[in-house]
Amino acid sequence: MPAFSQGLEKALHQALTLANERHHEYATLEHLLLALIDDTEAAAVMRACNVDLDELKHTVLTYIDTELDNLVTGYDEDSKPTAGFQRVIQRAVIHVQSSGREEVS
Repeated sequence: MPAFSQGLEKALHQALTLANERHHEYATLEHLLLALIDDTEAAAVMRACNVDLDELKHTVLTYIDTELDNLVTGYDEDSKPTAGFQRVIQRAVIHVQSSGREEVS
């Protein structure tokens, strides 16, 4: 199985941390996107696609803080990745395996 790049490992950890800090039961794709905005490699790809990272970050933060309030729990427990979050990671691994590369980035 391919390994995760150090940057991706950091982004995945950051996504879970973002969810934990907000006491969300689940880490969603929005948490992952927010973490990837701060990842150097992912941000470079988004900039190459003409993404306004400041606007995207503001929009995602607003969404997380207003629309995901139903995920807030009253107890201190680690956030769990949603099925969608897990599927994105699994598909990235499958894509890397089929391309013959060794690292998911």
